[in-house]
Amino acid sequence: MFELVPALDEASVESVYRIRHEVYCRDLGWEPVRENGLECDVYDRHSVHCLLRRRGSGEPVGCTRLILTRPDAPGAPLPFEQSCRDVIDRSVVDPARLPRHALGEVSRLAVLHRFRQRRGEEDKAAAVAGEDFVPRAGHTRRFPFIPVSLYLGAAAIARHLQVEYVFVLTEPRLASHFERIGFDIRSIGSGIEHRGARVPSVLSSSKVVAGLRPLIQPLYEVIEDGVEAAFEAHPEAIRSRLLH
Repeated sequence: MFELVPALDEASVESVYRIRHEVYCRDLGWEPVRENGLECDVYDRHSVHCLLRRRGSGEPVGCTRLILTRPDAPGAPLPFEQSCRDVIDRSVVDPARLPRHALGEVSRLAVLHRFRQRRGEEDKAAAVAGEDFVPRAGHTRRFPFIPVSLYLGAAAIARHLQVEYVFVLTEPRLASHFERIGFDIRSIGSGIEHRGARVPSVLSSSKVVAGLRPLIQPLYEVIEDGVEAAFEAHPEAIRSRLLH
């Protein structure tokens, strides 16, 4: 039904920016509405984007991005290094002591409104709840394939680029929810207020595959194959992200 691809051509990147504008600017009001209908910022120049769309029709569904450290200024902080500067538990992981080329950050995850119609999702860019992972008596489990696929896409891109430490600001319990499917992610500090309560977390891209539950492994393999094929087809696009 869906396919996830790295957005490596101009049309795909524009589709990502339009999804973000629809969700972040029009639906949620987190960013100002732009006349051109595109939501982008300074970090996009050194990011690799994921685009989730319907297979066949190409209808956009959602997106996210992996921000890379700046090639021209490796010491320039990633967004979480500024917003979470005072709350990171540096006994767990200290970004300042890690090789800069091995750091990345997942952000701007967004799912279009028509694909997030469940109660409680109206004020969220993409929602994941504990009950999505655990069946309850009298209820049909609705596994959150859309946000999970976007995170897996970002992890596959990070793994391909040898970005080992992938940071993300998440809702407080997201890390524990994802641990249930074998996702190697853990909280690394106390919470901050950033469009709701958020905590900094980190995942290890090299460990993503080994721990995934059997339900998720085939999904990741499809996503990873798509990432590798796209990178092979567009080497110049990746090179530009790594050099500028």
